[in-house]
Amino acid sequence: MNYVFISPAYPISCTYFCVRLNDAGVNVLGIGDVPYAELNDQLKDALTEYYYIDSLEDYDQIYRAAAFFIHKYGRIDWLESLNEYWLPVDARLRKDFNIAIGTRDDKINDFIKKSSMKRIFIEAGIPTARQHIVSDLASGKAFAEQVGYPVIVKPDIGVGANGARKLNSEEELIAFYNDLPQVPYVMEEFLSGDICTYDAVIDSRCEPLFESMCSYPSVLDTVQNDEDIHFYTAAEVPEKLRELGRKTVKAFGADRRFVHFEFINITKDYAGIGKAGDYALMEVNMRPAGGHDPDMMNYAQSVDVFRIYAEMVIADRRLTPVSGEHYLCAYAARKDDHVYTHSNEEIMDVYGNEIVLHEEMPPIDWPSMGRYVYIARFKNRADMDKYFSFVLD
Repeated sequence: MNYVFISPAYPISCTYFCVRLNDAGVNVLGIGDVPYAELNDQLKDALTEYYYIDSLEDYDQIYRAAAFFIHKYGRIDWLESLNEYWLPVDARLRKDFNIAIGTRDDKINDFIKKSSMKRIFIEAGIPTARQHIVSDLASGKAFAEQVGYPVIVKPDIGVGANGARKLNSEEELIAFYNDLPQVPYVMEEFLSGDICTYDAVIDSRCEPLFESMCSYPSVLDTVQNDEDIHFYTAAEVPEKLRELGRKTVKAFGADRRFVHFEFINITKDYAGIGKAGDYALMEVNMRPAGGHDPDMMNYAQSVDVFRIYAEMVIADRRLTPVSGEHYLCAYAARKDDHVYTHSNEEIMDVYGNEIVLHEEMPPIDWPSMGRYVYIARFKNRADMDKYFSFVLD
């Protein structure tokens, strides 16, 4: 099997997907803009061949690289970046080279545009916040009056919380329209609650081979208010969330991929959406969660999600058994402009047995993911909450 991997060097989790695909006997053919000498050794060993190009923004160069691989290795069976930014490139390449597996460019808007996603949510009967496509101030005012403040504005196509803002008043709304971004935006009703994700590896029948949940406070508030970052991954997915996650997979026809769907676990009743404790779908991401989230899934379920993904690719089923060792995996990250009660040495003295990973994050991640992260796992919520308090106090 020939698997073309777009941008295998970033994010770092791509290395482990490549390693497991290679372990399964797949020809992993990389195309990227990082010089070969700068690839980590694990990635070098996992790649059958790597084609360096000056820029992944230059489609002609990517096209030529893929054509070279076809000439040398034969037909491409699979092509992915596992990176939201490159999903449109993936889709275009599949169409141009007639790659059967995966979404093509005529369907990609459903995967990347928040306005297109919202239409599918509504058609499928999946609870979700009301949305307005940003146009003029009068329309924006009318929508805000209908749903009430605050409202959320964010790019129609965008990754994570980049470019998103919470508008708390009409004054802030007017200021937003006075400096309107050049790219299309949507405005959404604000729902109170924590974010709960549905993460899954999906087979060709749109059935999950692996499922996980991550729960965390609003990333938007964390960045805007310069708050410390803490969240956790749970091995067990609440039944309501599991049902909605699976329903969403089928609504999008999201087969043979790793998905990362973001829900709000609402804390009060919303007419037409649900009651406190229910889930409302925010957006879908047709790729794995970023950062250390895949690692946390592994720690929470004592499993290897990278291997499960590779098993899906080669066999369309899960070969890895379910482990009985399940945990809550906790992420606590410190920011460099905050002063903390306990030193790194004290943290390691108290929680050294529970901490499975600790490191400094790349500077680009500091605003949203913190500068220095400690990841630990616990058997119960009470111990995890004590850990969060100790690290972040």
